[in-house]
Amino acid sequence: MNPKQMNGNHLNGTATKISIQGCEGSFHQVAAEQYFGKHVEVIPCATFKDVVNIASNTSESDGGIMAIENSIAGSILANYNLLRKSNLRVTGELTLKIDQNLMVNPGVKLEDIHEVHSHPMAIQQCLRFLDNYNWKLVEAEDTASSARSIQHYKSKHIAAIASKLAAEMYQLEIIAPNIQTLKNNYTRFLVVQSQEKAQEVKDANKASVSFHTNNSLGSLAKVLTKIADYGIKLAKLQSFTIATGDFTYGFHADIEFETVNQFNEMLESLKPLTEEIIVIGIYKKGITWEL
Repeated sequence: MNPKQMNGNHLNGTATKISIQGCEGSFHQVAAEQYFGKHVEVIPCATFKDVVNIASNTSESDGGIMAIENSIAGSILANYNLLRKSNLRVTGELTLKIDQNLMVNPGVKLEDIHEVHSHPMAIQQCLRFLDNYNWKLVEAEDTASSARSIQHYKSKHIAAIASKLAAEMYQLEIIAPNIQTLKNNYTRFLVVQSQEKAQEVKDANKASVSFHTNNSLGSLAKVLTKIADYGIKLAKLQSFTIATGDFTYGFHADIEFETVNQFNEMLESLKPLTEEIIVIGIYKKGITWEL
């Protein structure tokens, strides 16, 4: 679905509802607002499994948004499996630059801080900065919940690492912005919707497919060669284990093309070379947002 069509509101005037992982103020909400507009209504979920379940329920939501890979940490393998086993379709994507910020309640200074709370990955991303201080590092469920917690308890000696949006939502002051060690820190998010909600995407130029071969000698190479023969770019290839107990592997592929007809012709040529091939989504290649 075209984000400009949704832009936070349906034609009938009701808000677009999108499930996200984490509480309000999380980077998933930042991504949702960039894609759908500021007026999107997010449904916070504790786990990615909950995101998928709610996104699949057309009476609860219009879809979901979920992180799928990070430029530093790599692929989120569990999310590939969740997506593959669901009835969801990828209808869009975007890449978001992740800037981690140290935030406190108004008036709290660096010398007042005794503890820093955040998601373990966020803490790891900021260790070069954190190593300059003798603070206790406390892992939390997600970045935004850490910000919400210090605001709720009016903590005077605890800081959180979270997004700029979280600081705004919970009236916190950012006393050290962009403290991540590696500044080129990007996360790619997929927009997912149920088959009932998903609409054909105009000017689509990217697709996600799942396939597996018979694991005979050169079977994967034949698939990759056929994709190249059609002048189509293989943007990503991710392997995953198929639960058969005999170390059988399948593959998730992100493919970029010029026209949908070109993709469909290539897809037909792959069917004789694969045991199964499933189109998870045909959509428009996303842009990168640097806030």
